[in-house]
Amino acid sequence: MATILAHPATPEAQTLPQNVEAEAAMLGAMMIDNRLADDLIDKLEPDHFFEPVHGRIFSAIKTLRGNDMLATPVTLRPMFEVDEGMKELGGPSYLAQLTGSGAGLIGARQFAQQIYDLAMLRTLVSVGRGLVERAMDTSEEVNPRSQIEAAEEELFKVAADGGTESAVKTFAQATTMAVKMAQRALNSGGNLSGITTGLDSLNAKIGGMHHSDLMILAGRPGMGKTSLATNIAFNAAQRWMRDIRDGISPSESVGAKVAFFSLEMSADQLATRILSEQARISSEALRMGKISKTEFNQLAAAAADLENLPLFIDDTAGLTIAALHTRMRRLQRRHNNEIGLVVIDYLQLLTGSAKASGDGRVQEISEISRGLKTLAKDMNVPVMALSQLSRAVEQREDKRPQLSDLRESGSIEQDADIVMFVYREDYYVAAKEPKRPVEGDSAKIFEDHAQWATDMERVFGLAELIIAKQRHGATGKVILKFEPSVTRFSDFVGY
Repeated sequence: MATILAHPATPEAQTLPQNVEAEAAMLGAMMIDNRLADDLIDKLEPDHFFEPVHGRIFSAIKTLRGNDMLATPVTLRPMFEVDEGMKELGGPSYLAQLTGSGAGLIGARQFAQQIYDLAMLRTLVSVGRGLVERAMDTSEEVNPRSQIEAAEEELFKVAADGGTESAVKTFAQATTMAVKMAQRALNSGGNLSGITTGLDSLNAKIGGMHHSDLMILAGRPGMGKTSLATNIAFNAAQRWMRDIRDGISPSESVGAKVAFFSLEMSADQLATRILSEQARISSEALRMGKISKTEFNQLAAAAADLENLPLFIDDTAGLTIAALHTRMRRLQRRHNNEIGLVVIDYLQLLTGSAKASGDGRVQEISEISRGLKTLAKDMNVPVMALSQLSRAVEQREDKRPQLSDLRESGSIEQDADIVMFVYREDYYVAAKEPKRPVEGDSAKIFEDHAQWATDMERVFGLAELIIAKQRHGATGKVILKFEPSVTRFSDFVGY
């Protein structure tokens, strides 16, 4: 929690919510009974204290107990011999004064809660004042929306502060959650304990998309990673819609409402891809308007079927990682916390904080990848982030991606729970097409082109999804079928 304003001696600070007596009583109780100290030191931070000296005493007690040493006025005294704030309160003898009354022993836990609550109120005052000051300041470029997002982010930090205790689960609670996950996998017919990808072969390999996981889907340009992400997002949303229609409760559904943050493509471009896939009409023909009346009727029918699809697209360009958090929390509130999957296309188009940006791109990407993992854990949803790969892939004979090809930062590999690479060999084989033979050419030219045609036939329409990292299971690869005209990935039956 951020440091709260001025020293308590100033008149302005005296008007803030505070209870210095409760702070003193609790610190005295902690020094009298170190078992109380052990119970309370993880529930507060030094900045939660209104009196700065009290915050430093609390910090010193925490340090001593962390080293398994007694925390008493005697053991604490050397740490405050030269403390200027302590001198104003009478010197180190003030520590003994705090233990003079044992009244705090009875209500120490209640005092700790009150100290925390008052610290939150002071932070709210600080956030409110900062918001007013920024709103009144028109000397810089006026951007009300960014100010609102910044305020939401600050308020969320206040709300999230102190959540450590509630995050601690007993083993019984943890096992109950594990059994529920296993039951869900059993009820779904096996292979699926998380959100479905809509691809049976992939579900069998990773067990679906699990809550709080950060999934990285990477590939070189042209491999179809956006198409695959769009397919998976659509499949999850469609399954949720179908399960609800069939009377399955949202908690039992293996589908999900989906939030798709598209930093590269517009919402209508993504919608065109989905409609193209569902209506089985070439997306290029759709864009160019080269469709028949029958195909248009197919398109209209597909659009009518999908008008209630729970897939929400945010195509704002240049989002910061903080703004992404804010927008996601806002979306969750609007949809009763039912968003079950987040897709980001793509990671390198997000920006970090100004500080991280100043430290270099690697540091900024590290902040972004950590932020995405935090988003997954905070929202308890799977987050799929698309990522570019470095050009090192193109320099190798075997163009299959490796973890070392993840662009700009090793932290992406470190933070991710699952890393998948899309690889289409037909993309590279097509680029190597030799001269097309014509009458009169040598037999060698005919042979070369015939060999290329054979190679192309072998790999055309096939894609490898390489699972290079998986915390929950084995690595390996899945063979998928890819139809470029309708940008659709599906299970490859012949594999």
